[in-house]
Amino acid sequence: MQNKISGLKLQGWNQAVYAISSTQKESLNVVRYLDDGRVFAYAQAGAGALSAGLLTQTAISSANALNQALSASQSAAIGDMSVTITFAGAVTADFYKDGWFFVNDATGEGHNYRIRGHAAGTADVVVYLYDPIRVALVASTSEWTCACNVQKLVIPCPVTLTGIPTGVPTVPVTALYYFWNQVKGPCSVLTNGTIVIGNEVGLHSTTIGSVGALTTSDIIGSVGRVMLLNATTEYSLIMLNIPGY
Repeated sequence: MQNKISGLKLQGWNQAVYAISSTQKESLNVVRYLDDGRVFAYAQAGAGALSAGLLTQTAISSANALNQALSASQSAAIGDMSVTITFAGAVTADFYKDGWFFVNDATGEGHNYRIRGHAAGTADVVVYLYDPIRVALVASTSEWTCACNVQKLVIPCPVTLTGIPTGVPTVPVTALYYFWNQVKGPCSVLTNGTIVIGNEVGLHSTTIGSVGALTTSDIIGSVGRVMLLNATTEYSLIMLNIPGY
């Protein structure tokens, strides 16, 4: 049985918290609450394996779907549940499923639509939406961008961000496998430098996937607070608090 309150699945999970899977068993970014206060988001690893206790970030955006214009034959009317677009390069089927289509310039700009799915291809790909078009899109004028679901193909968080933080795996994850990415609650995380119990931590400036003392120059802000600390380059217990969850 599956109960849902406010769109959140509460039970009937198809994948255990510490399991990894070669096949998708839950909706990406569905949130799972445990009675010990921890919160997880369902995720997929990118092309490289992930280590337990290292911070992850969103996939690097593809130029194939960035700032593209509708062609002369493409448009979308108010109420349409799809839009036909041409990518700058080949895209696999449903690559952007449960991600976002948004208009970044010209007619319709500022509007954001969640993607239900799409076929593989490059030219004249129909992208199906969960919500209807609110402002008509104009051929040869409206410019659009597609973004992946935030938990799709996540990668170890680099020292120079190319996305936003998405959580911390609690087990090693094979490349392209599905897993539960911890986003809140007590979590063992690699820490570097001098940190203080009770203080906030952010992305460390020299070690991939590591967190360190939050500084005024930290561009991502806090991802949690120190509960228990160990020596630098070891794992400390962090009260994780990934923004957005």
